[in-house]
Amino acid sequence: MLFTKRRLRATLMRSRDITGDLYHALITMTWPRFILGVGLLFLLANASFALAYWAQRGAIINARPGSLLDAFFFSVQTMATIGYGIMYPGTVYANILMTLETLIGLFGLALATGLAFARFSRPRARVLFSANAVVTLYHGLPTLMFRVANQRGNQVLEARVQATLLRNEISPEGHIMRRFHDLSLLRENTPSFTYSWTVMHPLTETSPLFPTTSSALQDADAEIIVLLAGLDETVSQPIHARHIYKPKAILWNHRFRDVLSKDARGAYVINYAEFHDTEPDAAHTPPADTHKNSSATAR
Repeated sequence: MLFTKRRLRATLMRSRDITGDLYHALITMTWPRFILGVGLLFLLANASFALAYWAQRGAIINARPGSLLDAFFFSVQTMATIGYGIMYPGTVYANILMTLETLIGLFGLALATGLAFARFSRPRARVLFSANAVVTLYHGLPTLMFRVANQRGNQVLEARVQATLLRNEISPEGHIMRRFHDLSLLRENTPSFTYSWTVMHPLTETSPLFPTTSSALQDADAEIIVLLAGLDETVSQPIHARHIYKPKAILWNHRFRDVLSKDARGAYVINYAEFHDTEPDAAHTPPADTHKNSSATAR
C-alpha cells in the first residue's frame, strides 16, 4: 500500500511538472508536432461546440435539421471569425454559445500567434563541434584540442567557451561522487567568432586530466562538457551551444586536418567535408614529462 501511494505521488508530481512547463514544451517541440498539436486542439474545440449547437434543434438558422456536420462548420466559422452569413444563431442559447466560442477563439488565436512568433524569433546557434577531441603536442606540450565552427557565416561577437571535466571520484571517506573540474583554456574568448576556432587545454601538472589515459577516463565515467556563448551579430541576441565529449571520442596522438583555406577571391572558406577528420600523429607522441607554456590558435 505504501509503495502504491509513493508511485501515485510521483506520478502526480510528474504531471504537475509537465503542466507547469507546457510553454517550454510548446517552444522546443518540433514544428510538425507543434502544427499537429494546434490542429488537433482546433478540431477538438470545434467538435465540442458543434455538439453543443447540435443539442438544441433550430439553434442554427439555415442549417440542415439534425446535421452535426453543419454545426461543426458553423463552429469553425464562428471560432475563426469568418462569418459567411449563410448560417447564423437562431436562439438565445445559440447566441450565448457563439459569444463564448468567439471569446475562446480570440484567445486561442492570440496564443497560437504568439507561440508561432516565439518559435520563429528564438535565436538558434548554428555552431558545429568536431565529432572528436584529440590529444597531441602543441609547442612541445601535450594538449587536448577540439574545434568549433560558425556555420552561419556571420559574426558571433564576444564568443566565450568553457570546458568542464565531469568524473566519478572517491572521497577520503569512501563516498563516490560526481565532481566538476574546470579546464583552463589557452584562450577562452574571442572578440569575433566567424570561421573556426581550435580550443586547447594544456595537460600540465595543474590540469585535472594530468596524468590520465583513455582507460582511466572510461573507468571514471568521465565526460568533458563544452559550453559556447556569444552575441549573434544579425539578431543582436545571445546564443548558446553545448557539446559533450565522452572518453571514446577523445583520440590520443591524433591531430586535426586543416580545413581553412582561401578561395580565388581571397576570402576564407571552411571545408566542412573534412571538419571532423583527424589523422594519426604517431611521430609526435606527447611525452608524459613535458611541462611548458604555450599559446592558443583561434581563427
